[in-house]
Amino acid sequence: MEATTKKKLDWFLPGMVVAVGLAYFFPEPGAHGGWLYPELLTKAGVALIFFLHGVALSFASLRAGAFQWRLHLVVQLCTFLLFPLLGLGILSIPGGWIAADLRMGVFYLCALPSTVSSSIALTAAAKGNVPAAVFNATLSSVIGVALTPLWVEWYRGAAAGGGQALSDVVIDLMIWLVLPLVVGQVSRRWLAGWAARNEATINTVDRLTILMLVYTSFCDSMVMGVWKGHGMDAFWTFVVSVVLFFVVMFLVGGVCDLMGFSFADRIAAIFCGSKKTLASGVPMAQIMFGNSPDLGLILLPIMIYHQMQLVICGYLAGRWGQRPDARDEVKTPAAVAEGFHLEDD
Repeated sequence: MEATTKKKLDWFLPGMVVAVGLAYFFPEPGAHGGWLYPELLTKAGVALIFFLHGVALSFASLRAGAFQWRLHLVVQLCTFLLFPLLGLGILSIPGGWIAADLRMGVFYLCALPSTVSSSIALTAAAKGNVPAAVFNATLSSVIGVALTPLWVEWYRGAAAGGGQALSDVVIDLMIWLVLPLVVGQVSRRWLAGWAARNEATINTVDRLTILMLVYTSFCDSMVMGVWKGHGMDAFWTFVVSVVLFFVVMFLVGGVCDLMGFSFADRIAAIFCGSKKTLASGVPMAQIMFGNSPDLGLILLPIMIYHQMQLVICGYLAGRWGQRPDARDEVKTPAAVAEGFHLEDD
C-alpha cells in the first residue's frame, strides 16, 4: 500500500499545481462563456464523480462497525459541529489578517464532510478500528450532502453575503450530486464487478475530473483579477489549516481518553474526525457557489488542508502502526480496507 500511496500522491499533487497554472496562463477557455462551456462541463463532471462514488460505495461493508454509537457520535459531532465552531472562532479574531473573500473558503473547509478512502486506508495502515472508519467515513459523506450546504448558507446569512437561495442550492445538489449517487448505488447490482476489475481506471478518471473542476474553478477568478493583493493568503491559510488539524486531533484524542476508547478506536476517531474531503469539496463548491469569481479563493483552504492532512496523517499512521500492541488491538484485518487509496479524497 505504501508504494501505491507514494505513486498516486506524486501524481495528483503536481496535477493540482498544473491545473492552477493552466488557469493562470490560459483562463479564457474555462471561464464563463469560454469554448469549454464550463457551465455544462462542470456539472457533468460533478455528476460523473458522484456516480462513480455511488458505484464504489458498498453499504454492506458498514455492518461490522455500525453498532459503536459512542464512537460514531464523537466523529460526526467533530466533523459537523466542532470544526464549524472552531472555524467561526478563528474567523472572529479581529484584524485584517485574512482577506474577506477568503473567509468563506475557511468556513467551507470546516463545514465539509470527512474523507472516505484516505480515512479508511490510514486507519488500516495504523492498525486501527477499520470497520468503524468505514462506517464513519461513509456516513459523513452522506450527511455532508445535507449539512454542508446548510452550514454554508447559514454563514452567508450571518456574514450578510449574497448567493443563491437555499432552495436553489438544494435543487442543484439533488440533481447533480444526490441523483447520480443514487443511480450509481443502484447500478452496483450490474457494475460492482466491473468497477472492481477497473478500479485503477476509475480512480484515474475520478482524479482527472477533479483536476478539471479545479481548473475551471480558478479560471473566472484569474480573468477578473480576484487574486491581486492576496500574496499572504496562502501562508495564513496554511497556518489556519495546521491550527485546525492539531486542535481537533488533541480534542478528539482527549474525548476518546475520557470515554475509555481503545487505541484502535482512538485512531479511527482521529483520522475520520480530523480530515476533510477534497474529492467531494470541489464538486460541491461548483454547485453551491455557481459562477462566483471567488470560487478559486473558496477552494484554496481545502486544497492546502488536503495535502497537509495526508502528510501528517501518513506520518502518524506509520508511527502508530509500529506500536508493540497493535496486532492485539486490531478489530479486523487490514484487508477490509483493500481498494481504498490515500489519494482518492
